[in-house]
Amino acid sequence: MNSPYTLAFDSSAEAGTSRLGGKCAALIVMTRAGAPVPPGFVVTMDAFEALLDRGGLRRAVDAALAGLVADSGAVAARGAEIRCTVIDQPVPSPVASAVTAAYEELCRAVGCPDVAVAVRSSAELEDLTEASCAGQHDTFLWIRGADAVLGAVRRCWASLWTDRAIIYRVARGLPQRGLRMAVAVQQMVDARTSGAAVTVNPADGDPSKIRVEAIWGLGQLMVSGEVTPDAYLVDKVLLSTVRTTVSPKHQELVPAPDGHGLARRVVEEGRQQVPCLAQGEVVEIARLAKTAERQYGCPQDIEWAVDKHPDGSTGMGASVRLLQTRPETVWSSRPRTPARASHGAGVSSILDTLLRPGR
Repeated sequence: MNSPYTLAFDSSAEAGTSRLGGKCAALIVMTRAGAPVPPGFVVTMDAFEALLDRGGLRRAVDAALAGLVADSGAVAARGAEIRCTVIDQPVPSPVASAVTAAYEELCRAVGCPDVAVAVRSSAELEDLTEASCAGQHDTFLWIRGADAVLGAVRRCWASLWTDRAIIYRVARGLPQRGLRMAVAVQQMVDARTSGAAVTVNPADGDPSKIRVEAIWGLGQLMVSGEVTPDAYLVDKVLLSTVRTTVSPKHQELVPAPDGHGLARRVVEEGRQQVPCLAQGEVVEIARLAKTAERQYGCPQDIEWAVDKHPDGSTGMGASVRLLQTRPETVWSSRPRTPARASHGAGVSSILDTLLRPGR
């Protein structure tokens, strides 16, 4: 499956961000660490460079960006121009052949001739401690077939120049030119429940807690703010839940009946106001978040899904799947108040060692 343009998640090759971006590099690292990551492959930044080098596309993009200011009208017009140019550009034949071969290999590995995949961005400036770019680029879910995967990859590339991504970079003083993007192509999880977990309490930065948030179905309705998630605050050492908040969850995203794309449906009344995670699943998710934190030596923000069909084609027995992990960027960027010795300094020292990875 590996080539200059694609790299399997289970590859032993170097998982550097310079070719793969933060998201894809993390998926390879966590796969190598034995985490329950659904299988997939990376479309590397070399593939994106090959597209830009074709037919003067790089010059056209740079010309459209010249003199750009954060004026909404200018951003919308220039961004739309670049996206149309990128989407209309044929994928170079060597790249298309490599992506098709990688997708077909994934299909063989999971025993499905047209496995549904998620196609997600992994830009060079994305999922970094100093600039997460979370939610700025497009994601495409439940994509089937090699041609559809190639189309989604091209649209992912084009989303480097969404209005929100351009404005995000302007606001943070990030460059607009010379951008690069890899793309993750990952087997979809038919999720009963999805959500996120962060290894500090986002309310106050407490590193002794993990916050888990969950909704029915796929997690996009939580990301968009359309559904308020259930929330579980977990003690990081004991992995015991110290607070549970259950929210009414009226809608969910599920696979469309024809197996292509997603469908929104009303959650039946009997499930709307009950927790969407069992206690054992909360513990499993918290443990997975701790594993990611230990791997990287800093607080992590993970996305996960509970598979309706454990022991299925992925061969994974556990029901929780790790979809991605990235550095937590809010509290991690703030200076930490030095600890002061007290009568409980010995216990405090032990707890601090347990709770602060990499020390």
